[in-house]
Amino acid sequence: MTGITYLRGDATAPQGRGVKLIVHVCNDLGGWGKGFVAAVSRRWPEPEKEYRRWHRERARNDFGLGAVQFVPVGPYVWVANMVGQRGMRTGSNGVPVRYEAIDTGLGAVAEKAAELGASVHMPRIGCGLAGGTWSRVEPLVRARLVEQGIPVTVYDHGTEPARGAVRA
Repeated sequence: MTGITYLRGDATAPQGRGVKLIVHVCNDLGGWGKGFVAAVSRRWPEPEKEYRRWHRERARNDFGLGAVQFVPVGPYVWVANMVGQRGMRTGSNGVPVRYEAIDTGLGAVAEKAAELGASVHMPRIGCGLAGGTWSRVEPLVRARLVEQGIPVTVYDHGTEPARGAVRA
């Protein structure tokens, strides 16, 4: 069983060979514009366009917490728009992250990664604007992906030292 590789860098420029699946968390309101999605949009227009269409047509599709939309952005790169947060702001219901939705979504990611023979690349999903903690998300990533033999790389962006920046 492989572990999670932690790297300093940009998850929109995934490292390594072969097919790569970039996973990130979206909200269930159709909003796109802050956090990691801004970096995705700077690199490729398709994930935002497809996410907005998916949300707009939600009465006729599977859009909702735990759902994942897979968008090809190159011959060997896909982006997974995973609906893992309720709303966009912390309020009376707590932070927007929904760990059970991330867990469900990661199951779909595992299936797609196995189908494509892909490695999975991500920032610390659910831990930015969604308000989650990596100590709650990492075990989900391990159970759904790593334990299924899917290579996972987590990217820490910026200049601060990456916490847990080791091969695990």
